[in-house]
Amino acid sequence: MKEVTIDYALRATWQAVARMYNEEAKNFETTMAIGFTLLSIDPKTGTPSTSLGPKMGMEATSLSRILKSMEEKGLIERKPNPADGRGVLIYLTDFGLEKRKDSKDVVLQFNEVVKNHVSEEKLKNFFEVTEVINKLIVDKKIYTKNATTK
Repeated sequence: MKEVTIDYALRATWQAVARMYNEEAKNFETTMAIGFTLLSIDPKTGTPSTSLGPKMGMEATSLSRILKSMEEKGLIERKPNPADGRGVLIYLTDFGLEKRKDSKDVVLQFNEVVKNHVSEEKLKNFFEVTEVINKLIVDKKIYTKNATTK
């Protein structure tokens, strides 16, 4: 049997998690993308629309479609940013706050179940590995002429 690549393990696992979250989101008449957006908006002070995309790792066009849908569903409202007249702050409505709680509960349940099946040490190792991968990517140390295998 061939050795599974790190990339494959990450991608396959994330796709399984995304499918699971989308299935669960249907029970709340929403999507994983909307749930993730709800969790990324500060429930007290709102979030500048320009910082939401980078915070979520999304392109502006994808995010603006999600925000439009959320606004149509009454989950968010946009208000001018008092600190920057050109900017817009995204606020959760009361309904958005309810749905945010649902999203948070789903994420916390996922975390709790995984923690009940994986030792603390293995979880610590998992987070250390993901941190190293992210740092290698951010520092652009994967695809360079001087990339080392060790």
